[in-house]
Order: sequence, then structure tokens, then C-alpha cells
Amino acid sequence: MRIGLTGAQRAFQDDVRGFLATNLPKELARAVRLGASVDRQALEAWTRTLTAKGWSAPGWPVAHGGPGWSLVQRHIFDVECRLAHAPVLHGMNFNMVGPAIIRFGTSAQQQAHLPRILNAESWWCQGYSEPQAGSDLASLRTSAVRDGDDYVVNGQKTWTSGAEHADWIFCLVRTDPEVQQQRGISFLLIDMNAPGVERRPLYAFNGKMLWNEVFFDDVRVPVANRLGEENHGWTVAKSLLGDERLMVSRVAENRRCLTLVREALADTPGAEHLRQRADALEVRLEALEMTSLRILSDADGGGRIGAEPSMLKLKGSQLVQAMDELLFEAAAHWALPLDTAAKPGSGCVGPERFEYVASGAYHHRGYTIAGGATEVQRNIIAKQVLGL
Repeated sequence: MRIGLTGAQRAFQDDVRGFLATNLPKELARAVRLGASVDRQALEAWTRTLTAKGWSAPGWPVAHGGPGWSLVQRHIFDVECRLAHAPVLHGMNFNMVGPAIIRFGTSAQQQAHLPRILNAESWWCQGYSEPQAGSDLASLRTSAVRDGDDYVVNGQKTWTSGAEHADWIFCLVRTDPEVQQQRGISFLLIDMNAPGVERRPLYAFNGKMLWNEVFFDDVRVPVANRLGEENHGWTVAKSLLGDERLMVSRVAENRRCLTLVREALADTPGAEHLRQRADALEVRLEALEMTSLRILSDADGGGRIGAEPSMLKLKGSQLVQAMDELLFEAAAHWALPLDTAAKPGSGCVGPERFEYVASGAYHHRGYTIAGGATEVQRNIIAKQVLGL
């Protein structure tokens, strides 16, 4: 980084770099650099390596296995991991359900689930969206009817990423249909192998299974698996969605993408106009990171953060897509989506770094939707920053 860091922060940065250089498997980093898929077994192994160091859950409190880092340290760690092409850990585990269990879970729930997450022994997915409840999530219809010490769950969830591998799903369900929508929702932790749970794959246009539908047919869920109070699941969900709101700038991913762009342009004949565009993108990235670090430093100092993360999310997501467009142009006719290749380099007819360029670009199209669509972010900025 060329922006100003304190001596202690630079020492921390060096420590992270040294650890990654020593412990990140080279073949794993190569797969990530090229954009190939990382299977669950490899990601579990890397998770355990970080857990042994105490670094797998940067956002968790020390009492539950976190490292006790500041927001700026978390940012530095994220950037260094992405620059080293380390795989991103399973976000549903560490960024979503883990913090929710820490904040709202009972001692028994914390003891049952948090160590298994840290040791990569359980895999989670999110059960929010439904066929008739996407952006209007509060209109969800999946029901949970109390029957003694259990809830009986019936309904359907859709666009469920990672359900094909998941051991558990955290779900929003309707426990009271008579009250205002948000007030009749509860938050359940459901075993994906329970009787009555069915998974059906949803395929992307390139043949990849990226999402799933999950069906619940008289699934019995112990009341002890409810997170928070009955009919107060909306509060849990809002907290869960807000836990990572300060870490949405995508500076780390942009740093990684820029290295790929520079590498591709280094030996591309007649690409001076593309290099000039890369320079312009780097200027935008420097500004984004400076702004992000300023906000994170304010938050570490106890400052109140308003709608600024919406600006970071909007600009960071758009910048990743701009990097993709430039990389796609640099790849030219080599940018063929060969996602069926078993291993990087096994099916590419050109330079191996271009094998998954198309796949990466298509995946990143969702960045301006996931975590709050661009239109939503602009509305937040208009109301809370500009006062419109």
C-alpha cells in the first residue's frame, strides 16, 4: 500500500505477508489467481491453518476465537490475503451466522456451533429469499408452527448459495401470520439433513450450479434451535446484515484484480491505450482505499458512521466490474469460458491466466446487486448524505 500507515500497522502488514508466504499452499494460490474453483476440502484445510494462527474469524470477539483486531487491521489482512491469492473463507460461516450466534445465541448454541465453524466442521447456507419474497423479504411465507418442543416448518427458499454442500441453514420463517409482517418472523437454525429437507439445484447459463432451491416438508426443528426470541427474527436478520457493512469497499478484491490486469497488459502488444485505462483505474482505487481507511479509522476511534459505507460499496463494486472489462479486452479472443476444465490449464488454448476471465467477469456482475443493489445504495446516499 502506498497510503499512510502507522509503524505498528506496517509491522502487522509485514507479519501477515510473512505468514501467507510461508503457509499458503502454492497450488491453492495458483488456482485462486487463475479464477478456478476451490473445493470444500481445500477451503477447509486453509480455514484450519488460519484458525491455528487465530486468524480465521477477524470480526469475532477474542472470547469466541477472534484475534481482537481493529477495523484497520482487518482491512490490511483482507488486502494482503487477496494480493497473495488466498481463498476467501466461507462467508456464511464467519461473516453471517457466526456473529449472529455470538450476539443472540444461548451459551448452548454458542458451544454447539462456534467451535465447529472455526474448525471447518460445519458448512452453513442462508435461507432468506423465496419465490414471492426477494427484495420484499418481510413478505416471506415459509411457516413454522409450534408443536410442543418443536416447530414444524413448511415452505420454500430459493437462490440459496452453497446449499448443495451445507450441513446447516439459518432461516427466516413466519411464526405469527396475524401481526405486522416484520413482527411475526423468527430465526431458526435448521439441520440440512433433517427429514423433510430437499435441495434442488439451479444452474447458471454456463452450466455451473451456483444456487439452489430448498424445500421444507413438515420439517421438525427443535425450539432450542431458535436464535433470539420468537417473532423477533427480523431484529436478528438486520443485525446479521449490518455486521459487515463497514467492510464492503471491495478494496482487497480490486487490488487483486489490478495485479491481474497489470500482468495481462505487460506482454500484450500495442496495449498502451489499455495501460492508460489501467492507470486511471488505479487512481480510482487509491482514492477508494484512502476513503475507506479514513472511515475505518474513525470507527476504530469511536466515531459514528452513517451512510458512508453505501458510497464505498457502490464505488468498490463498480470498480471491480471496470477491472473485469479491461481484463476482458486484454484477453481478447482468449477470454473463453472454459469452466468445465477440471484443473487450471487443462483445457485452455491460450495463456492460462485467461482461462477463467469470462467466468470471473460474469460472476462479478452480481457485485452491484449483492449486499444492496446500486439503486438502493443511491437512495440511501441521496436521503442520508445529500438530504434529498
